[in-house]
Amino acid sequence: MTLSPTVAAVARGRADRARHHRRVLVVLAALVGAAFLLSLMVGQTFYPPGEVLRVVLGDEVPGASFTVGRLRLPRAVLALLVGLCFGLGGVTFQTMLRNPLASPDIIGISSGASAAAVVAIVLLGLEPTAVSVVAIAGGLLVALLVQLLAHRGGGAGTRLILVGIGVAAMLDSVTSYVLAQAAEWDLQEATRWLTGSLNGAGWRQVVPVLGAVLVLGPALLALSRNLTATQLGDDTAAALGVRVGRTRLAVVVLAVGIIAFATAAAGPVAFVAFLSGPIAARVTGRGGSLLLPAALVGALLVLVADLAAQLVLPVRYPVGVVTGVLGAPYLVYLIVRTNRAGGSL
Repeated sequence: MTLSPTVAAVARGRADRARHHRRVLVVLAALVGAAFLLSLMVGQTFYPPGEVLRVVLGDEVPGASFTVGRLRLPRAVLALLVGLCFGLGGVTFQTMLRNPLASPDIIGISSGASAAAVVAIVLLGLEPTAVSVVAIAGGLLVALLVQLLAHRGGGAGTRLILVGIGVAAMLDSVTSYVLAQAAEWDLQEATRWLTGSLNGAGWRQVVPVLGAVLVLGPALLALSRNLTATQLGDDTAAALGVRVGRTRLAVVVLAVGIIAFATAAAGPVAFVAFLSGPIAARVTGRGGSLLLPAALVGALLVLVADLAAQLVLPVRYPVGVVTGVLGAPYLVYLIVRTNRAGGSL
């Protein structure tokens, strides 16, 4: 059967967008791989790719086995996983709420994990593993609180964002108050954690985040089609067979969980969740889910920012400082652009 010219043009357009989407994924994956390899090679001592590969495969290489295998490799793996988590979780909220401001940085989830961690460090004196557990619980509880407070009207859109911003402001005040009471040694630890840092990364931090990526990541990707359908509006999505309420609940739980695990491991690395989605949308164009491209963009952002923090800048800063410098101007630009367009948020 011969297709009409209009239908054929639509089919060609969809095929072209799908090919472009696949090419972008391949390029992003290659860039992430290159940044990961570079983070293993460079530092105070340079190791060629051959030696790095031998260390990764388990061979004993004098000098490189310690520097690459025990110092650089867990740091690079944690940077990769944390970036994947922040990118995936951030774009999930932005897609669900149809608003680029709806990232965990803005709506209070990161603030909840941070406040819980500071209380655990300063007031409870807990060990790092227990601090991570408390931070995960804090992020989940704040997400539940924001959802309940914004439940009127479906709990989506601008209302949830505004409620999240208010809750985040209150939690930031709690964090500041607790820090003001902290002893000097607790203050240093809490401040390092709040900044978002990969310093001292080890396999102990990597394993929980890897588990979150392997369990929660595929579950989120499996919901990507339903999540994309909700962008058309609840009524349209329901007409397409999507159970909107159930989908939204599952997406929120999964996205908050993956963000909380990343925050517990490296602290709230600023603006990675906020930036990954818009960057992915810009490079992929229209069509296709943004979840996987945004996850790769998040991994690339954290890996490159950590390299810049260690090697490019005159002082070694935590990775969160570099991502904060990148993200803050974009946040200001987005707010100014929205106000000029006459929008609310």
